[in-house]
Amino acid sequence: MEKININGIKLAYVRHGKGTPLVLLHGYPLDHHLWDDVVPLLKDTFDLIIPDLRGFGESTTVDAKYTMDDFASDVAGLLDQLGIQKAAIAGHSMGGYVALAFARLYPERMRGLALVSSQVLADPSDRKEGRYKSAADVAEKGISGVVETMTSKFTSNPQWQAFARKTMEAQQPAAYIGALKAMAERVDATPLLSTMKYPVVLVHGDADALIPIERAREVKAAIPESHLVEISGAGHMPMCEAPNETAQALMLLS
Repeated sequence: MEKININGIKLAYVRHGKGTPLVLLHGYPLDHHLWDDVVPLLKDTFDLIIPDLRGFGESTTVDAKYTMDDFASDVAGLLDQLGIQKAAIAGHSMGGYVALAFARLYPERMRGLALVSSQVLADPSDRKEGRYKSAADVAEKGISGVVETMTSKFTSNPQWQAFARKTMEAQQPAAYIGALKAMAERVDATPLLSTMKYPVVLVHGDADALIPIERAREVKAAIPESHLVEISGAGHMPMCEAPNETAQALMLLS
């Protein structure tokens, strides 16, 4: 992986293909390998920029508390380093929250937006409290509890459960803690939807046990011209469970 220094961290990324710049942002608590199965399907159409978000994979993090805006600033800094002014941004789950923060902070840099198994709503108070409790548990006991809880929620497919478990087990506790707190404090992005003057693509499995498909349908209702691709039988990892359908949906950003 290539690495750059930005915002006090080392941000790692891979780059594949040629064409329209498309940034692929992974969800929590995973890394850039989440997108491996769609890369071969997209690299002839897109200049794919796929980072490990701060703290995850080979990217480092900081001890201080940070926010979704900080994650978005990391992405902007990466694009600056690569000499890319405008890009389409696709985010999975937490990566979708980062993509929305990027769209709010840098609207002039947006070529398009894809939310994959994500949502625009902020956490309700009970969910917010739960994230802080999870962060405290990780600080005290390590990541094993989160790994056990989340593995079966990602997907019902044993192959991809094994992938998710292996990927989660490779991450550092500090990444879990930082991301959990950042997700807890994220803002409601609903007001942003009416300002989006670029292609918006929504990809969601109808068997998603972590973020219900209704969240994607609500965004579709708010942006009638957006494209909603519902993937039958897929859980929270459609880029793994249904890579061809996911790639075809992302092609709408080209």
